[in-house]
Amino acid sequence: MTEYAMTINGAAVQSAAEFDVVNPATGQVFATAPACTREQLDQVMDAAQRAWLEWRTDEDARRKALLEAAEVLGSAADELAALVTAEQGKPLSEAAEEVRDAQTWFRYYADVEDQPQVIQDDAAAYVEIVRKPLGVVAAITPWNFPITLAAWKLAPALRAGNTVVLKPSPYTPVATLRLGQLLSGVFPPGVVSVVSGGDELGQWVTSHNVPRKISFTGSVRTGMRVAATAAHDLKRFTLELGGNDPAILLDDVDAASIAEKLFWAAFENNGQVCSAIKRIYAHTSIYDDVVDSLASYARSVKVGDGAVEGTRLGPINNRPQLARVRHLVDDALTRGARCATGGKPIDGPGYFYEPTILADACDGMAIVDDEQFGPALPIVRYDNLNTVIEQVNSSNFGLCGSVWSSDLDRASAVAPRIDSGTVFANTHLALQPNQPFGGSKWSGIGVENGVAGLHGFSEPQVFHRPAGNHPATDIQASMK
Repeated sequence: MTEYAMTINGAAVQSAAEFDVVNPATGQVFATAPACTREQLDQVMDAAQRAWLEWRTDEDARRKALLEAAEVLGSAADELAALVTAEQGKPLSEAAEEVRDAQTWFRYYADVEDQPQVIQDDAAAYVEIVRKPLGVVAAITPWNFPITLAAWKLAPALRAGNTVVLKPSPYTPVATLRLGQLLSGVFPPGVVSVVSGGDELGQWVTSHNVPRKISFTGSVRTGMRVAATAAHDLKRFTLELGGNDPAILLDDVDAASIAEKLFWAAFENNGQVCSAIKRIYAHTSIYDDVVDSLASYARSVKVGDGAVEGTRLGPINNRPQLARVRHLVDDALTRGARCATGGKPIDGPGYFYEPTILADACDGMAIVDDEQFGPALPIVRYDNLNTVIEQVNSSNFGLCGSVWSSDLDRASAVAPRIDSGTVFANTHLALQPNQPFGGSKWSGIGVENGVAGLHGFSEPQVFHRPAGNHPATDIQASMK
């Protein structure tokens, strides 16, 4: 069993207390992680605040460091991927993709341009808007994509000139702790800190007086608590709180031709993706073909330990989530749904559940109305397009949604009618670093990624001066 350290002021630090980390493929403890104390958290925040004073001043140095961080991640890709698979459960190939995605995000934010906006330059005045970093950012990541989502927060926050205190989920702390140690060789002490612990640590981090921004990805319930905590100190915050993404299949869909694409848009990472398809609405004329095609494909997918070659779906990440998925499926079956395939846990060690296609599902069932976050997909029948759009838009969630048709223009005309932060036509889960990502309603507040995500880690400052020579000329003259 290996012990992992936190990164505090650039140094590897243990704690008097620790907690176990379980491999979800075996159900057994494979590592321990330090449980950050309140005193250590104060040290972390103090170091981050002091580091910010220098870090915010040199944008060229920040760009260079982000590029170096991408290279360091690449050199440690195999090690990080193995850790992600061990603690999260996903197949090793997908864990390696996480590391590559993180590299992409660091490189994107190193290169992205964000120049001051000149809004007036005439005989009356010169006025421009610049972006100023906030200070210390508290970043809290979930257990489904520990490395990718860390990069989603670290890269723009650091580029904007902030320092970051990063807290991973207690279910998946190991790869992030290792990430912190790797980055300690890239960034000055205090610029990137990683601390680990349970829910109590999350409360300490968000309520601490030092951070000026909280970037949180997780559940709706916890996100509401984060917002309430931030309000006491008027901290800025970005909340990405999950989704219940609908996919509407129009009546001209060829089910067999899109079954594989639909399946992976719903079951990637074993369904543990905020922006994955969580419910399908299929027109009556194609409904049976959709159910049969998806069920047939689901039965062909190998489920197993992510470290074993050939595995396509790993375990559910943790025991409580396994219990939730099981409850939602069982509840749907008692309410009239039927399993076209799957429908129960897989015997043996670990947190495995059969990939499940639920036919005859309907709105009002918890697995349709709520986010299941696991390998179970309900398929709802509909007859009228206007009615089904009203149905999907009545959800409390609004992260992503998609419309599918054999006619791309037809799908493209319908998709914008879905109330969500992102809509897709004939695809889903198409995310990239330059594309803003966020949700409406309970799916969150604010956006990540792109220039809009970069601006989420800064505040505008207006510079206004009377007309005269060019500002740079006058400023230089005044300094002589």
